[in-house]
Amino acid sequence: MDTQKKVVIVTGAGSGIGRAVAMAYADTGAMVIIAEKDTVKGALTETEIIESGGQAVFYHVDVSDLTQTEAMMIIIKETYKKIDILINNAGVSFWKSPYEITPQEWDAVMDVNLRGLFFTAREAAKLMRETGGGSVVNIASTRALMSEPDSEAYAASKGGIAALTHALAASFSEDGIQVNCISPGWIETGDYQNLSEDAHNQHIAKRVGRPDDIARACLFLTNPENDFISGTNLVIDGGMTKKMIYY
Repeated sequence: MDTQKKVVIVTGAGSGIGRAVAMAYADTGAMVIIAEKDTVKGALTETEIIESGGQAVFYHVDVSDLTQTEAMMIIIKETYKKIDILINNAGVSFWKSPYEITPQEWDAVMDVNLRGLFFTAREAAKLMRETGGGSVVNIASTRALMSEPDSEAYAASKGGIAALTHALAASFSEDGIQVNCISPGWIETGDYQNLSEDAHNQHIAKRVGRPDDIARACLFLTNPENDFISGTNLVIDGGMTKKMIYY
């Protein structure tokens, strides 16, 4: 997809899936806004894109703080006049027994993963509707569909993203704004080469996922030719959630 002259925001673009998504859009010619809380990682992604010949700028933003998100959107509006695409990727996770998790810990996950995602989408949509529309992709998780013990806060936030996606798709449709989400499965952001054969064989696709798998899906969903896809949750997990495993 050619995204020249497109303005694309990627939250949590300092590492992992977010970094891969930012690099993918830059490779297609977009102006990429790296919205990242970690200043070192955010600046590094910006540098890597620029050194590769792409366009990028890093904004230090904690999406759980609405005032920071609003300030970033004002700068983007003044500088670039528009937002074409938003990839809501920023997220946090931790595992703790439901008997022990504190209200503060629960809220910390929700504030980033769900509350922050909603308000980032809303603020971006305000500008999108002024300029003819746009596309939003929210990054959820297969943990919205299946769980391990002690994952309640993370699972609830990701399930909320899946539901919020179709609600926003309905609300924003009159403004020409398309909203979808992606639920990644096991996407290895560390040492891929040393994964065991058992790890790969848990998947129908016979391999663990890579960040680029999600980046390509973002490009697909935000391609204007695919505007008939809206409100959907695209599960990208190598078939892991469909494979029956007996012990």
